[in-house]
Formats: sequence, C-alpha cells, structure tokens
Amino acid sequence: MAKLEIKQIKSKIGGKQNQRDSLRSLGLKRIGDVVVKEDRPEFRGMVNTVRHLVTWKEVD
Repeated sequence: MAKLEIKQIKSKIGGKQNQRDSLRSLGLKRIGDVVVKEDRPEFRGMVNTVRHLVTWKEVD
C-alpha cells in the first residue's frame, strides 16, 4: 500500500479548532515536522482539511 509523506509548512496559530485537531491527529506539532502515514481515506480527509498548512507526496 502507498504511503503519504506529510510536512507542515505553516503555523496552526489562528486556525479553526478542526484544523488544529487534524494537525494533532496527523502527529504534526511544529513547522517542519514530517510524518509518514498510510494512504487511507481518513488521512486524506485530514490532509484536505489542512491543505493550506501542509505539503504532501506519495512515497512507496
């Protein structure tokens, strides 16, 4: 199964509560943090919620 590499590039300060919760659930705490998650609909939805705060790419 493919994986997603997600990197936080902007701050969560001033964001809505659901955006802060999504970053926390993804395991991102500060700018520059990188996590690798499985490519599942749950993670895609969280990434979509904070798409302006993160970059992502598929890795094998």
